[in-house]
Amino acid sequence: MRLVIKVGSNVLTRDNGKLDITRMSALVDQVAALRAGGHEVILVSSGAVACGRSELKVGHKLGSVEQRQLFSALGQAKLINLYYDLFREYRIPVGQVLTMKESFATRREYLNQRSCMTVMIANGVIPIVNENDTISVTELMFTDNDELSGLIAAMMDADALVILSNIDGIYDGEPGAPGAKVIRRVEPGRDLSTYIRQEKSGFGRGGMLTKCHIARKVAEEGIRVIIANGKRDNILTDLLSHPEGTLHTEFTPNAEPASNMKKWLAHSASFAKGLVHINDKAAKVLRGDRAVSLLLVGVTAIEGEFEEGDIVTIADGEGRRMGVGRSAYGSNDARRLIGKHDVKPLVHYDYLCLDPQE
Repeated sequence: MRLVIKVGSNVLTRDNGKLDITRMSALVDQVAALRAGGHEVILVSSGAVACGRSELKVGHKLGSVEQRQLFSALGQAKLINLYYDLFREYRIPVGQVLTMKESFATRREYLNQRSCMTVMIANGVIPIVNENDTISVTELMFTDNDELSGLIAAMMDADALVILSNIDGIYDGEPGAPGAKVIRRVEPGRDLSTYIRQEKSGFGRGGMLTKCHIARKVAEEGIRVIIANGKRDNILTDLLSHPEGTLHTEFTPNAEPASNMKKWLAHSASFAKGLVHINDKAAKVLRGDRAVSLLLVGVTAIEGEFEEGDIVTIADGEGRRMGVGRSAYGSNDARRLIGKHDVKPLVHYDYLCLDPQE
């Protein structure tokens, strides 16, 4: 089984903001046990900024981006060295993969990263992935490492994504309140909005709302997703050996896994370079039971400039987003052919990813 394990900042950080090396060591012990059991593991680890913050006291005020860049630059070196030393006790080699959101923008870059991690796994190396906060800027950053882990799980055709936080899963009420229980299973389409608070974690950039959104998207692509408490002893090994007796929330995967192309497209909305408006008839056909391509005869307008192979957003007659696709034309040629019959599709169905219907 191929597992992507995301370890959140609140798992690796103590209440005082310093790195919890004891917890980190315990998680490494568990990952080593999974490896010994024949599982492939990709680790998406937060904690670099917290790690760097404990190494340096800054004597003057810094902006939020400057702080993140400074502490990340310090912390990445310390974090990967700690992982290296801990995994070396088990003679397991690890390799660092620092990435950015824009590195997934084109199919070529996406496949290059996939190739890199594939060859690492094939040679027994555990990829330890994190966003390169030293050069990422706010508008091009991942929401948090939950988003990054979801993209990695989809890209690497993982069997499961395990998101470790500091609570046991998604609760049906306020965590810790009398009577509140962990929701053990989330089926496709289940509305969780009444249970999720829109707030961020103490030391990371994300929160349960982001985790829920990413978990649902990844599960729709055919990947099992688990949200569990990384501060519980032996949580990873318990999830695999006796899941029924281990507190967690599991998102049921789609029975029909998406193709790798569709997985890339599903995570590519923020990279769209154009907006394609279609008429009501075309929208109805796309939402039908059959897999169909987007034809130019159904296009009413095109906004933005893009090249052949770029991602475009598709909107219905009322401007509501329907999904994304990979354009078979540049924007100038596409505009020239709006409304035309007997020309190749603007977006072939193999390169079309529609949003789930509400």
